Amino acid sequence: MQMIILLVFLGTFSVAALLLIASGQGAAQKAKQVVATLESALATETPQAREKLVDLRKNTEYSGIPWLNQKLLRLQIAPLLQALLKQADLKWTAGQLMAMCAVAFAAPAYFVYYKFPHFLMAVMIGLVFGSAPLLYVLFKRSRRFAAFEAGLPPALDLMVSALRAGHSLIASMGLIARECSDPIGAEFKACFEEQNFGLELKTALDNLTNRMPLQDLRIVSTAILIQKESGGNLAEVLDKTAHVIRERFRLKRKIATHTAQGRLSGLILSLLPVVTGFALYAVNPKMMSILWTTDTGIKLMCTASAMVLVGGLIIRHLVNMDV
Repeated sequence: MQMIILLVFLGTFSVAALLLIASGQGAAQKAKQVVATLESALATETPQAREKLVDLRKNTEYSGIPWLNQKLLRLQIAPLLQALLKQADLKWTAGQLMAMCAVAFAAPAYFVYYKFPHFLMAVMIGLVFGSAPLLYVLFKRSRRFAAFEAGLPPALDLMVSALRAGHSLIASMGLIARECSDPIGAEFKACFEEQNFGLELKTALDNLTNRMPLQDLRIVSTAILIQKESGGNLAEVLDKTAHVIRERFRLKRKIATHTAQGRLSGLILSLLPVVTGFALYAVNPKMMSILWTTDTGIKLMCTASAMVLVGGLIIRHLVNMDV
């Protein structure tokens, strides 16, 4: 009996060992293949090799469905949407965003067309609801940009202190990546890791400004690159850059204070027709129903909606000033 148990144990152990060895050899062979491909890509400058290197470093998926991902790879809008999602720090894919916009467009448009069979009205209401997911992404993106701008001057102060203490520029970026919260810490961490992987400083800073296309960050990047080319006291340069950014913030807040009345007027003028329409419908539904039960009323309502939208955009353009 003991001999049978021993044979069963040895047989099980041998099968498990053979499976582990086979999987280890397969993984080692795959790792060797990846390393060889990477070395060949790094050793050459041909476009095919560069594309192979990019595939090894980043494999962006625009959708979890393989055939849809292949279709989105051929569209020019998919990389733009994916960049917006990364800047907004959302874990969606471009395919998911497009699917949400399509559903948000189709469902209200079908409901409106079923109740009031007017094609133009259904399309306009569908476009309003269909743009909601994209507007949410842009809202999250602007909030993240605002948080980055607010945290940039303290991060530069931390970098200046590190440089004056004797740290290098790369080490000071690593300090920002460790000590600062997101989005400052995450973006500088990506820049720090890119330089550790061998990218040039200019390339890493260009990637940082592409991920966060902000004027303040471009000022910092330009100051660092000019100091690298011409020399000088980098700590003093970054200190003055932080002072310039704080002054721009002060000027932006002053402009926002002076244009508050214009922005409030634009909001009131845009919402006043909608609120008035709901109030009149509550008082006299039969009179207001003419706007969506007759062809003339539908045309008037579509024209009024377009004019209100254009007027709101014009007021927004007037009160927004670039600093």
